[in-house]
Amino acid sequence: VQVVESGGGLVQPGGSLRLSCAASGFTFSSYAMSWYRQAPGKERELVAYITSAGGNTNYADSVKGRFTISRDNAKKTVLLQMNSLKPEDTAVYYCKVYWRGAAYWGQGTQVTVSS
Repeated sequence: VQVVESGGGLVQPGGSLRLSCAASGFTFSSYAMSWYRQAPGKERELVAYITSAGGNTNYADSVKGRFTISRDNAKKTVLLQMNSLKPEDTAVYYCKVYWRGAAYWGQGTQVTVSS
């Protein structure tokens, strides 16, 4: 089981980024996927969640209306579109799948929001 994030970078406040998570090693279309983030000195927190077929999503209150999670089961990819970015969105963003009783995380991708 492997998930690999990409798409992070440096962006100005108010800008946008799209993160991508490529999955392999499991039946992607059967599992919910999540994005988490961890800022320096803070605990890792759930940002967004999407069910296996993509029919239901949930978001942290801090990103509602600005972030959108989606998935392409044919490409085994989950996306996080981030708009109206704020400096407090600066963090390492991680993709996660909970598979057969264990959580699998990617290596993370750094998002820095700064002018």
